[in-house]
Amino acid sequence: MKNESSIVIWEDCAPVVKEAIQRFEERWHPYSASSRRYPIVRLIEEVIDPALATYMDTLPESYAGYVPGAGTGLGFSAIIRMVGLEAMVRMQRQLLRQFIKTVEQKTTTDEYFIATLESLTGLVWDCACKRPKRSSSTKGVNLNAQRKHDFCELCGNQTEFAAFMTTVADQHINDIELEDRKKLELSHQYCEEHRPKLPDGEWNPTYRQAKRSLTQFNIELTRLTHQCANRSKPHAMSGDELIDSYFFQLMLRLTLQSADKAELRNLARRMVDSKLSDTKKKMLVLKRSGFSQAEIGKRILNAKQQPMTRQAVSKALATIRKEFLV
Repeated sequence: MKNESSIVIWEDCAPVVKEAIQRFEERWHPYSASSRRYPIVRLIEEVIDPALATYMDTLPESYAGYVPGAGTGLGFSAIIRMVGLEAMVRMQRQLLRQFIKTVEQKTTTDEYFIATLESLTGLVWDCACKRPKRSSSTKGVNLNAQRKHDFCELCGNQTEFAAFMTTVADQHINDIELEDRKKLELSHQYCEEHRPKLPDGEWNPTYRQAKRSLTQFNIELTRLTHQCANRSKPHAMSGDELIDSYFFQLMLRLTLQSADKAELRNLARRMVDSKLSDTKKKMLVLKRSGFSQAEIGKRILNAKQQPMTRQAVSKALATIRKEFLV
C-alpha cells in the first residue's frame, strides 16, 4: 500500500471504475474535505462521477436503485454534497446489504457490482478520513481543518486530540473551555487507553505492551485489509496457505468491510493482545478440516522444529477466544 493512500480496490471492481480510482489517487494529495481550494468532493465529481455513470449504463435499470444518485439525474458527488461523506458511507452500506439480501444471484455481474460498490465505499471513507495537505496550527484551532478520524497508532480508537475535537464539533464547547482543554496536552498519536504515561506520570503498562507488539499488529491489520478486499477467496497474502485460509474463513463469519477501518484495527489489536499466533490459526483451520488433535500435532512443528503433542495442541486450542474460532 502507498503511504498517502489507503484506498482498497476490490479485485472484481469494474475496470472503468478501477482505473478512475487509480487516477483519483494520483491526484488527491492536495485535496481534503476541509480544503476550500482543493475540496475533495470536486475531485470525486471530476474523476469518479463520469466513470460510475459509464459503468451504470452497462447494467440493468434495477441496479440503479442501489447506488445513491444513479437514475435520478444526480451524480455520486452531488449526493455526497447533500448528506456528507460519512453519511454517504452509511447509506451505501445499507443499500449494498439490501442488494445482497434481496437481489444478488451470485452472477458475474452481481460480483462485479458488489466489488465496485465496496471499492467506492472505501474511497468515500478514506476521503472523510484524509488529512489536509497542511495541518492547522494548534493556536486558534480551526475545527474544519481537523481530521475527525485520526486513529491511535496502536488500535482503532481515535487519538485523544481527535476524540476531543469531535466532542468540540458535536457539542459546541465554548472558547474558554476549549482553551482550558488544549492545555492538557492531549495526544495526537495515541488514544486515552494507550497514552504512554498515566495521569500520575508513571509509564502506562498497556502502552508498553501494545508498543512491543506494534509490528505484529500491523501484520494482522494488513492481512485483514487484504482479505476484506477480496472476500471470495483466501487473499490475506500471508505467504502461508493455512493462514490465508484462516483469514478467509474468519471474514466469511464476520460482516466487516474494507471501509470499517476502526473495527478492523481493533480486531487486529485484539488478535495480538490475545496471543492468537499463526500456529493457532493453522490449528483452527486443520481442526475445521476434520483433523484430530493428534493429527494436527504431526502437521505443525513446535519451537524446536518437532511435531507437537496432542496435549500441547489441546492446550493451545483451549486458550483461543471464541470470537476468533472458525
